[in-house]
Amino acid sequence: MTLIEAMVAVTILGIVTTVVYGGFSQTMRNKRRIEDQSDRAHVIRVAMERIARELSMAFVSIHVNPNPQLQSILTCFHGYREGRGSRVDFTSFSHQRLYRDAHESDQNELSYFLAQDPEHPGGRVLARREQRRIDAEPERGGQVTILVEGVRQFELEYLDPVTTDWVDSWDAAPNGTQANRLPTQVRIRLEVEGTIEARRTEVYATRATIPTSWALNHAVYNP
Repeated sequence: MTLIEAMVAVTILGIVTTVVYGGFSQTMRNKRRIEDQSDRAHVIRVAMERIARELSMAFVSIHVNPNPQLQSILTCFHGYREGRGSRVDFTSFSHQRLYRDAHESDQNELSYFLAQDPEHPGGRVLARREQRRIDAEPERGGQVTILVEGVRQFELEYLDPVTTDWVDSWDAAPNGTQANRLPTQVRIRLEVEGTIEARRTEVYATRATIPTSWALNHAVYNP
């Protein structure tokens, strides 16, 4: 084998190796991108299912201690527009105790709303607030966690069983617009930044059904 033949052989081997490596690298990049898209879609679907499940366990109660000094537990269901998205604060039967002998029940305070992304200025996230015990301020307190990052819009609509209309706000307070009653359904719409390069945004939507339409009243149930 002459020197020229050896150089040609080495050149051909280098070209083949480059082509094989390029194809392998592209395959790995595509694999990682598809896995990232699948993981993000899974996170969003789980978040939507969680919102729907916890909304389906929402309740309000008219049982209030007549003594103002002992009114330490108040329930609520308050949904309204806040900036570019919706916010809902409600009491629910969805809490699960994680520690033995914890002084907790299945009742809790929950909120869902848009918040600023602490790691990306200008970005928004879907946040969840939970307080394990209901107190006199059911729309405050508790711990806030991030459910979904890269959120563009979060919209909620409520089906009024009396008027059969969809409305974008709900107030079940005793002096509220829908006093002492809940919507029969909640329509949930979440718009997020697209995971596919050709898509700028992606939209996820679902509905939650609330079986308890009226405030709990174990003494005399007369809605």
